[in-house]
Amino acid sequence: MSTSETDYRWLGIDVSKDSLDVYDPSQAVSTRYANTSEGVDALWQTLQSRSDWAVVCEASGGYETLVATTLAAHGCRMSVVNPRQVRDFAKASGILAKTDALDARVIARFGRLLQPPATVFASEAAQQLQDWVRRRQQLVEMLSGEKNRLQQLKGRNKAVLKDEVEAHIEWLKDRIQQLDEKIEQLSQQQSQWREDKALLTSVKGIGPVVSTTLLADLPELGQLNRKQIAALVGLAPFNRDSGRYQGKRTTWGGRATVRSALYMATLVAVHHNPPLRTFYQHLLDQGKEKKVALIACARKLLTCLNAMLKFRTPWQDELVTARYTPA
Repeated sequence: MSTSETDYRWLGIDVSKDSLDVYDPSQAVSTRYANTSEGVDALWQTLQSRSDWAVVCEASGGYETLVATTLAAHGCRMSVVNPRQVRDFAKASGILAKTDALDARVIARFGRLLQPPATVFASEAAQQLQDWVRRRQQLVEMLSGEKNRLQQLKGRNKAVLKDEVEAHIEWLKDRIQQLDEKIEQLSQQQSQWREDKALLTSVKGIGPVVSTTLLADLPELGQLNRKQIAALVGLAPFNRDSGRYQGKRTTWGGRATVRSALYMATLVAVHHNPPLRTFYQHLLDQGKEKKVALIACARKLLTCLNAMLKFRTPWQDELVTARYTPA
């Protein structure tokens, strides 16, 4: 028999680079474990006697991955939540102090009262694809930094440094190309990924890099409605109204890597994709700023991609034009 949300024993874990502070509200006990395979195994030994655990931890820059995936693999209900939400919850509760043990207690209370949804973790193959895509993004950032440094080396007596930077730039370009090949091979290993990638790349503006980024960092694409997927990526406008004041609608939060990839794809699409080009021009004619219009087009592109994967339909200009072109 499944356990209802209110019947779970909520456990809070404060994650740091080296340690895991675990708080069990039912016993009012806080315990520290090492953030290693051995430490996580020791934690599981204390939990495995019961099956009604609901574990909550914050996203901590990847330091939570080991404990979260391990406990989820053992069958624990695992929720990885936004640390900003937990901090705001602590402030609203009048808790201004901050220690590891106190944070674990706040996280446990946050889970018990708000009952965040369980996190769905990617498969091992999907995690591997995510790792390589993120590694490519890191190298692209390094390449951009080195190109900027090269522009700064224009004075005299800079020849040696210039040669060093140019050599590093060439190495980075070669390595990025190698990663592109590896990522392409990984994305072709599963039939679902091959089909999804074929649908995504049927859009003018979506290439191999953007499509692979969507597969790796947005596995929910095609599974949510248009409002949910826009909010998840950070492209949903939020109101800022109070009394007679009506502020500008703004977007914030979401998955930065996906949002950046979609923004770059939109820059291409508004020039080469007829429906989006028409929609973009319509927004400009209404007096919208260019950046506002681009964000609106990026959101429109995202909702189209979401519908394409949901209904397994490739991009069709006439359908998008019929819906979005102004009369």
